[in-house]
Amino acid sequence: MFEPKRLHPITAMLNALKMFKELIIPFLLIVVFGSRGSGMGLLPLIGVGVVLLIIIASGIISWLRYTYRIEENELRIEYGLFVRKKRYIPFERIQSLDFSEGLLHRPLGLVKVKVETAGSNGLEAEAVLTAITKNEANEIHDILQKSRANGRIDPSLEAEDVPELEEEVLYKITMKELLLLASTSGGVGVVISAVFAFIFQFEEIIPYETVFHEIEEIISSGVVFVSILVFLGFALAWIVAVVGMILKYGNFILKKVDDDLIITRGLLEKRQLTIPLNRIQGIRISENLLRQPLGYASVYIESAGGSVGDTEGSSANILPFIKKTRIRDIIEENIPGYIVSNEVTPAPKRALKRYIIRGTLILIPVVPICLYFFQLWGLLTLVFLPFLALWGYLCYRDAGWHLEENQLKLSYRSIVKNTVLMQKNKIQSLSMKESHFQRKRDLATIGATVMSGLSGAGGSVVDLEEEDVLTIYHWYSRDEKSAG
Repeated sequence: MFEPKRLHPITAMLNALKMFKELIIPFLLIVVFGSRGSGMGLLPLIGVGVVLLIIIASGIISWLRYTYRIEENELRIEYGLFVRKKRYIPFERIQSLDFSEGLLHRPLGLVKVKVETAGSNGLEAEAVLTAITKNEANEIHDILQKSRANGRIDPSLEAEDVPELEEEVLYKITMKELLLLASTSGGVGVVISAVFAFIFQFEEIIPYETVFHEIEEIISSGVVFVSILVFLGFALAWIVAVVGMILKYGNFILKKVDDDLIITRGLLEKRQLTIPLNRIQGIRISENLLRQPLGYASVYIESAGGSVGDTEGSSANILPFIKKTRIRDIIEENIPGYIVSNEVTPAPKRALKRYIIRGTLILIPVVPICLYFFQLWGLLTLVFLPFLALWGYLCYRDAGWHLEENQLKLSYRSIVKNTVLMQKNKIQSLSMKESHFQRKRDLATIGATVMSGLSGAGGSVVDLEEEDVLTIYHWYSRDEKSAG
């Protein structure tokens, strides 16, 4: 590892594919419209061919110019098409190495390695080794562990000399849990949104007027037929969402190795994510409307890492589908300083009315709009009033807080119920707010934020007892800390 090495040759293809992906929309527009009535013949297609050749050549050259090595306690990378650039990453700054295996990696026994450091700017990983062999990746990992253990790299030592680290499997998803996870993921909306977003990328190509005319014809054919089509559409979206979740979380395993949590998951694309315990900023327990009655939840770690293109690095799902009764043992035994309990101080009863009113306010602008477009049929939107009132009640019921030693727990609901655990020394900011109407009822809002990616994470609870919010504020305030 002390001599410069190149990445696997398939990196040239991956580099070219990445550049081509960024230009796919312009390419399609040129191919479809470039030769229409312009009298330019094959000129646009020749231009596309030239650009493709340039992309392929750039991919090959960038692969040839990229080398990496380990030397003097550093991961040293040199790269650049025209200007030679050097990046030296000291091992003490490296927080984690994340491995992933895409469809092109797995048949060749390759992995992609992302290097995350304490000083990452949040825009991208500190370094990416696009394709190296598993043996090389494991060797880098072992040398990094040796560096942490010994404080230095001794070139005379081999990777095999690294002491065995204690490894414990904390959670492994079963087939039953995987199927329940996929079935209750609520990913249908995401699939439908993605389909619409993709379709409207081609609004200049798709004849929408003709499509909408055909839709009108279908609607006029009968309500039952339309209902069947809508049902089939949602069923297909649900199936796609289920398959996607199975592929993503298949073979999910959470392990603790020394002072790291290591997640491996994926059927098609296998990924390994490393989370050092000292980077954990908070814990979030989420229960959606389908899982909560069944007693299941998902547990996320908010970590001081990740990048814009990789949100999982900052908010990692460490327990995707687990009985709530199992969460306490796993968290308290393996993540120091965090306490999982059922104790919570709820919002006062006089806040219930405000929660229900907020839940139903969404109908105020919707009803007039529907009346304008659909006349008396627009009154059917009032059918949703009891459901919105119920949602407001659920938000009230799940609102609460609790202080335990050096930990703040906030519980709140949007669509999903979230319980956030934050240690005092990890909280970046804590805010207390009172509106005019809250002040009249001695209510207030509390919000807390921890470091997680670029924007941070945390939670906010509305309409708590004003005295309770003041208690939390004084617990966190700098004056209280210095007095203690």
